Amino acid sequence: MSDNELIQRAIKMRSQALAPYSNYKVGAAVLTESGRIFGGCNIENSSYSLTICAERVALFKAVSEGETKFKALSVSTNNAGMPCGACRQVIWDICGDIPILIADDNSLIVKTESIKLLPMPFDATKLS
Repeated sequence: MSDNELIQRAIKMRSQALAPYSNYKVGAAVLTESGRIFGGCNIENSSYSLTICAERVALFKAVSEGETKFKALSVSTNNAGMPCGACRQVIWDICGDIPILIADDNSLIVKTESIKLLPMPFDATKLS
């Protein structure tokens, strides 16, 4: 599985987004260690706090299908936007430190890691 394949899946997922309020469509795709790819898109709600981000949709779909180990996550927006703070925390909790590929409408713009998006993360090790 190439980075480009994962990026293209995230770009494609944007067409599924339901974003009638912001018109900011986001697609995401997560690659599991078993080689499966799960896509997600943002889904907005008139009660804004009930909106869910594409990254969380993709990750929750994967987990609901029994996947628990992840290799990479790609996110696509029209302007290569980064994951929000809530998604950064969820990515860390579920995936640990994995590559994060940020794309615009066409291709990779930034390749980073989840630890760079959420330095000094709060996680289960702090709950003892």
